[in-house]
Amino acid sequence: MILFPAIDLKEGRCVRLVQGDMAQAVVFNDDPAAQAAAFEAQGFSWLHVVDLDGAFAGAPMNAAAVDAILTRVELPVQLGGGIRDMKTLEAWLAKGVSRVIIGTAAVRDPAFVREAARRHPGRIAVGIDAKDGRVAVEGWAQTSSMTAEELGRRFEDAGVAAIIYTDIARDGILKGLNIEMTLALAQAVTIPVIASGGLASIEDVHRLLQPDCALLAGAITGRALYDGRIDPSAALAAIREAGRAPSNG
Repeated sequence: MILFPAIDLKEGRCVRLVQGDMAQAVVFNDDPAAQAAAFEAQGFSWLHVVDLDGAFAGAPMNAAAVDAILTRVELPVQLGGGIRDMKTLEAWLAKGVSRVIIGTAAVRDPAFVREAARRHPGRIAVGIDAKDGRVAVEGWAQTSSMTAEELGRRFEDAGVAAIIYTDIARDGILKGLNIEMTLALAQAVTIPVIASGGLASIEDVHRLLQPDCALLAGAITGRALYDGRIDPSAALAAIREAGRAPSNG
């Protein structure tokens, strides 16, 4: 299981939101590249980076900050936010992003996801963000009629590397992951699923290491790392001791 530390970018700074509300952004670091380097030093094996402004704008808005992160660290980076066409996607891959996350476009333009996965096997992830069981798009500002499982099944045979499932109601409020909904999605598809939204404590990490969660590929943690609720060394040690550490980390 990979534990992904999250770097959410807003106006060039590292922030955390509450339930996706841009008006409730808390700045944790003015230097995202320095934050990335700190995560690398702590022993994490991947970074999860989101261009929040880009998710709303539909195009990259924090490119300078992402470029700085890519220059500063050697960790593989998965990046989402505003990636809605092949030119943008391939530009990020060329810059060194290991995996791009397609969210809104996965709902609006599934053919784009399929073509991207065909061209770049192993480097395309689908971001499924759900509110009350329905998929949200446009930086979570709009809710579609599609369920997470329906969207996940759409890409079963597309060669997508991972699905990142976020329960918006849990995101940023430190109330724990929605294990039930995340496992339901993971059981409905063969694509590896990464849990996101609400991971709040070392107890949540231990919960992810229970046998029923063995089918999950990883989990993303943000605010709990920044405010000290999760000790990185303890979390990573627990994963290693459970025999669930990734082969590259």
